[in-house]
Amino acid sequence: MTRPVVHILRLLKWGRILARHGALRGIEAAPETPAGVKRLCRIARLGTIQPKIPDYATAFQAIGPAAVKLGQTLATRPDLVGEEAARNLLSLQDALAPVGFDRIKQEIEAVFETPLENLYSEFDPEPVGSASIAQVHRAVTTDGRKVAVKVRRPGIDKQFARDIDTYEWAAAHLEALGGEATRLRPREVIANFRRWTLRELDLRREAASASELADAMVGVPTYQVPAIDWDRTASRVMTLDWIDGIKISHREQLIAAGHDMEKLSANLVNAFLRQAIAEGFFHADMHQGNLFVKADGTIAAVDFGIMGRINRQARYWLAEILYGLTTGNYRRVAEIHFEAQYVPDYHNVEEFATALRAVGEPMRGKPVSELSVGQMLDGLFAITRDFDMQTQPHLLLLQKTMVMVEGVATMLNPKINMWNVSGPFVSEWIRDELGPEAALADGLREQGKTLALIPDIIRRLDAQLPKKGAAPPAPPLPEIPLMWDVGEKKRWWRYALTALAGAAAGAGILNWLG
Repeated sequence: MTRPVVHILRLLKWGRILARHGALRGIEAAPETPAGVKRLCRIARLGTIQPKIPDYATAFQAIGPAAVKLGQTLATRPDLVGEEAARNLLSLQDALAPVGFDRIKQEIEAVFETPLENLYSEFDPEPVGSASIAQVHRAVTTDGRKVAVKVRRPGIDKQFARDIDTYEWAAAHLEALGGEATRLRPREVIANFRRWTLRELDLRREAASASELADAMVGVPTYQVPAIDWDRTASRVMTLDWIDGIKISHREQLIAAGHDMEKLSANLVNAFLRQAIAEGFFHADMHQGNLFVKADGTIAAVDFGIMGRINRQARYWLAEILYGLTTGNYRRVAEIHFEAQYVPDYHNVEEFATALRAVGEPMRGKPVSELSVGQMLDGLFAITRDFDMQTQPHLLLLQKTMVMVEGVATMLNPKINMWNVSGPFVSEWIRDELGPEAALADGLREQGKTLALIPDIIRRLDAQLPKKGAAPPAPPLPEIPLMWDVGEKKRWWRYALTALAGAAAGAGILNWLG
């Protein structure tokens, strides 16, 4: 187990990087920040020269690959890091320095135990993309197919494990301070981050996710997932079809190629809704760098390391929430929050409906360009605090993806109205899924299962089904001894002194260099 002093020194180092980019100013200024955390921020920024405008994304890139991934996760949590920081962190696109071709070649040959030439007749040594976990090269297989080869950075798994260990330690101490930190559940945020990262580190899981999503979207001609070359895919290497197209971020090129921006933006939104609501399995990294537009207007997605899942009950509620906001039925939206146990029962449904109306009404019927995202977020987060709503970690990926999709759709078509685009899809899905015919079919299906099962198995199955609420069980959290716990009382002050000494030394070095 890593000693607390190692975590403290590591956090202090990261803190000084954040301070040099002005990224601690918002934490210090926030009234919800515990006093102890504010003191640590002041220690970390001793002697630093800070820019006027904080640059959170650059700071996280300077800290390292694991921080880039953490920053992308925190971009979904303006309630935790603040609206300004969340917007800046959304710009994190994994643009890191690539690993040299010699090491990449060694990695591929070690994985498949054969020379590179036996797998690919051509292999471009210059990567087309370099992310925090892996980088991508263009290649041609020995049977003549154009492919993209994704290779994991050597040793990245150990680096991530080390850094996440410190994230967990810091989150446990932050949550133990109580108050707002407890409601925001930072330990569960990091637990989910660990799970997502472990999945992303295994490229076979990413390949399987791409294959599953391709099956789910086979009936959507305007959206494509590249096919996987399973013979050239392993835990550290993934090979998939090459996509010829224009990056969706290159709007002027798309217009020059004759693409309809309004149609493209609507197709993107509906593809996301199909995945999230109809399938319950969605591409959770739909930023501009991972989407291409082919010559026929098809949107092709890449990079399936981060995928989200929503169970059926949660999808029902999500669809009804979107439809309720679209139609102004705030009472029903409020009832769903209580049914899902997102809002504690001791609050009043009518009061919550009124609070939702205060946020929703200014948004209805307006294009995104006319909406104040800041005011909307401020209103939503005020509601979560006023009604004691705890963070729902299973919805974090969905929230992040919705923000990304909205951003890309707005870039393509600044006049898009997200409510109008999503309304028809959501209403049709609700009619198909929740209408009388769907209810009757579900009832017959359940009766058939009942007749086929013996009573003992029925009871065991029934015991496993959730009786209420859409949130999955919370992940198991590691046991982390706190510095002020029994057994640590005699030592924690030494670590604090070490941190102070490190801060003073760092400040002195910076002043000397300046």
